[in-house]
Amino acid sequence: LKSLNQKKLIESLFSKNYKNKNLINFSNTTNLKTINSFEIQKKVKFSFLNLRNNYDVQKRRIESFFRVALNNKILNYFNSTFNYNKLESSTFSNISNDDEAQPELIPIVKISAEITNPNYFIPWQKKTSRSSTGSGFIIEGRKIMTNAHVVAEATFLTVRKFGCPTKFPAKVIVAGHDCDLALLTVEDEEFWKDLTPLSFGSLPLLQDEVQVFGYPTGGDNISITRGIVSRIELVSYSHALTTLLAIQIDAAINPGNSGGPAIKDDKVIGVAFQILAGAENMGYIIPVPIIKRFLAEVERSPNNYIGFGKLGILCQDTENPHLRRFFKMQPGMTGVLVTFVSPISNAAEIIKHDDIILEIEDQKIGNDGTIKFRAGRERIPFDYVISKKFVGDELKLKILRDGELLNVALPIGQSNPLVQARNFDKLPKYFIYAGLVFTVLSQPYLMEYGDDWVNNGPKRLIHKLFCEHKKTKDEEVVILSHILPDEVNMGYTQLVNLEVSFCNGEQINNLKHLIEIVESNKSPTIRFNTVENWIIVIDAELAKKRNNNILETYQIPNSKRE
Repeated sequence: LKSLNQKKLIESLFSKNYKNKNLINFSNTTNLKTINSFEIQKKVKFSFLNLRNNYDVQKRRIESFFRVALNNKILNYFNSTFNYNKLESSTFSNISNDDEAQPELIPIVKISAEITNPNYFIPWQKKTSRSSTGSGFIIEGRKIMTNAHVVAEATFLTVRKFGCPTKFPAKVIVAGHDCDLALLTVEDEEFWKDLTPLSFGSLPLLQDEVQVFGYPTGGDNISITRGIVSRIELVSYSHALTTLLAIQIDAAINPGNSGGPAIKDDKVIGVAFQILAGAENMGYIIPVPIIKRFLAEVERSPNNYIGFGKLGILCQDTENPHLRRFFKMQPGMTGVLVTFVSPISNAAEIIKHDDIILEIEDQKIGNDGTIKFRAGRERIPFDYVISKKFVGDELKLKILRDGELLNVALPIGQSNPLVQARNFDKLPKYFIYAGLVFTVLSQPYLMEYGDDWVNNGPKRLIHKLFCEHKKTKDEEVVILSHILPDEVNMGYTQLVNLEVSFCNGEQINNLKHLIEIVESNKSPTIRFNTVENWIIVIDAELAKKRNNNILETYQIPNSKRE
């Protein structure tokens, strides 16, 4: 073999992909001994899994072999032995030398990031900086596409091209945390030399084979894995708890692979971004429809990324026949039942509780909440139609209300949850008074309880995240995180993770509102009530004297961040 790298690649290609059947020992094959361009230094065993019945798949695998070990004599040997007359020499003419980088790999970059996350338990501090890596690829417009979670909370970024030893400083242009996509750029002109951007393909079909490129942990060089498209459906994006279209493949996506392209027929058909916890060799990629929707949003609002919109309603299936009869659905009617309408959404004036949504954008909704997806028998939840729209676009709905058919147009609104799923690249708000540390409930706060935060965190606050909704647009869940012990708060220091409901008898709407009440207080005392039925009374005069001492004792630079 020409080099050790070629030997390893050939062994990897064939010993893993063609094992246990029809072994051919190359060192004992007379035809191959006579080929002068290869020196067989070690036995390399091949096997072929039903070549005739799996022609297309095996052809691609043999092509991969010849990209490294191309020789017309070997090609003739395979043609004569396995009757692969369709494999012509011209198919493999675009071969690079050992000392040259493969052109199709050059646009794929390794991203190194220094991450400094906020400390939500101690909101006036940041955590220790840590290093992480990810992958990305060049697209049109001298931009690098990657995952938002690769660059979230990054204080410094560098990128390195394939085959290049130099790291170039990079900066974030925009991050769409809801769809876990981000765009970077590099100012150094040297970086962009000899770079050809990758282009996007279309949504693959089930059982299509794709290649995932990236720089996973365990090595510094590029890695290529193959997988089969096994499922296309709406998936929860773990980075921001949004539900969008994703492609499931049976290829390993490891830490460091995030942001790398998934390629089919030399076109990008997705971006690797997450795995299914507890499953082996099962990963997810962000498909082209979501990528193009993100890029279109950036083009529309380059300085104000809004993101994917919401209807502001919750629905349930109507598969039960008694339920359908109760809501006056006629035979042949299918749809979903509206069970909640957000009072702060655009839907509040158009959709009513107990409406049946029969159609969305002239597509019939099944009783299971799905619509037809592409040609054939594939179906997908109707939320997919919403994800294709921009905030402010109107969505056509056909609804059934008390037995009457209505056609309505509902403007898409912005997502505005009671508890923010993630609040990236912003420091947490807080207010310290008399040693009482108040902050705003968020998912990152709950995630401070560790990887199993759903089970280990405060149950009532977790319920707020998943099950409760805003009543007013500026509503926040204000919590008493913990108390910094001092004489002014003696007897209260055991209180933690309590939701503050009232201050001096006035219902709290958000943290800013609480600060205004406390700072404008004229009474000798201040009273706080919590949802958990705790009452805290603070001496206002003593608190005024002790506030600065508390900040100095605990080395806190400021008493608040709004």
